[in-house]
Amino acid sequence: MTQIASVILAAGKGTRMKSHMPKVLHNVCGKPMLEYVIMAAQEAGGGRNVVVIGHEAEMVRESIGSTVEWAYQAEQLGTGHAVMQAENLLADFDGSILILCGDTPLITAATLTRLISSHRESGRAATVLTAIMEDPGGYGRIVRDPKTDSVLEIVEHKDASSEQLEIKEINTGMYCFEGKRLFAVLTKITPANAQGEYYLTDVLAVLRTEGEQVGAVTVDDPQECMGINDRIQLAEAEKALRLRVMHRLMMDGVTILDPGTTYIDFEVTVGPDSVIYPGTIIEGRCRLGENCLIGPYTRLKDTETGNNVTVHSSIILESSVGNNVTVGPFAYIRPGTVLSDETKVGDFVEIKKSVIGRGSKVPHLSYVGDAVIGEKVNIGAGTITCNYDGTRKYGTVIGSNAFIGSNTNLVAPIEVGESAVVGAGSTLTKDVPDGALCVERSKQVTYPGWAARKNKKK
Repeated sequence: MTQIASVILAAGKGTRMKSHMPKVLHNVCGKPMLEYVIMAAQEAGGGRNVVVIGHEAEMVRESIGSTVEWAYQAEQLGTGHAVMQAENLLADFDGSILILCGDTPLITAATLTRLISSHRESGRAATVLTAIMEDPGGYGRIVRDPKTDSVLEIVEHKDASSEQLEIKEINTGMYCFEGKRLFAVLTKITPANAQGEYYLTDVLAVLRTEGEQVGAVTVDDPQECMGINDRIQLAEAEKALRLRVMHRLMMDGVTILDPGTTYIDFEVTVGPDSVIYPGTIIEGRCRLGENCLIGPYTRLKDTETGNNVTVHSSIILESSVGNNVTVGPFAYIRPGTVLSDETKVGDFVEIKKSVIGRGSKVPHLSYVGDAVIGEKVNIGAGTITCNYDGTRKYGTVIGSNAFIGSNTNLVAPIEVGESAVVGAGSTLTKDVPDGALCVERSKQVTYPGWAARKNKKK
């Protein structure tokens, strides 16, 4: 089998994004758009993948990591010049090379595989990936030989005749070349144009003059080849990719009641028979179990849940949730929290970096931070773990089967023993032994007739 490599062009600034960040690092469904192109190339058989970077090169390298090779384009002098920068890395490569664009996150491995297969089977020197566009304005037109159907030339929109402007087949900017032939011909192109740039399309013209065949493969869905140049196109790509994600989940047995108002990132997995309600946002690397009910108006990020979990109108960030857990409505679960099996977190509860043991309940109106809570503990309404003294954070430990009365303040560091009971309205600053009753509040004093005497004085 012929070896496959890719050269992914990602050196541009993307001025129309109006951002300090390189265009190819803008997220689409939770991942930089460049990652989708790399992933498609790898899945299509790309054993080596070279990314050409320029603007904010180090930022791009740090974001993507070591899964690819890097070439540097100091000056952006056109697509042909960008490909030249990969020659040193691929000089000894004996196979086919895909040329891809780092700002086309919708491209699929299936389309690239079809492009490679057509290129191999035909024995051509180059194959262009094309698309049929109802409105081809601004794109280079594909001019084919009416007899052989091969590509005669690619004519830029501004240079096209009135007859050529009627052509709806356009150049996507993606190609498959024979590697050694590509780099040999690159030496023959010149920047003899108004922009003073080296155009990769000029390689095709040189190949034609040398008697080589140039063919084309037309993509089934033109949307795959959409380049991202501004925030409007970024939003369009986000919507398209998000629908792909939700279609995959629905085919795997997940009910999504309204895909139009649901936002799920690419790497999210959800178990079958789960239901996602409208207004739900599931971000990052969430792993949700089976038979879960999520939403409406819920946000989950980098969170893992077990099965039979209900999260209603709440936020869970970077946390772990066990089986048969109920959260919400209006709960806020902050990073580092572990909700064990069969726990309940109710309305207007905030939990931060705490472990809630199996079967324990924090029903409503409480704050639990930097705490370890045992099994089958009941936390009364209005309870607060006072974990911060203005300088440092301190922990709270509550033993299994303890009962914490409503409106209790636990001033950390503090430990409440197993099966202990804390009376409502207490503010505790000392540990409570196992099985003890602890009440810390002023004695109730009643003054009969006080209201009448007050009114008489008035």
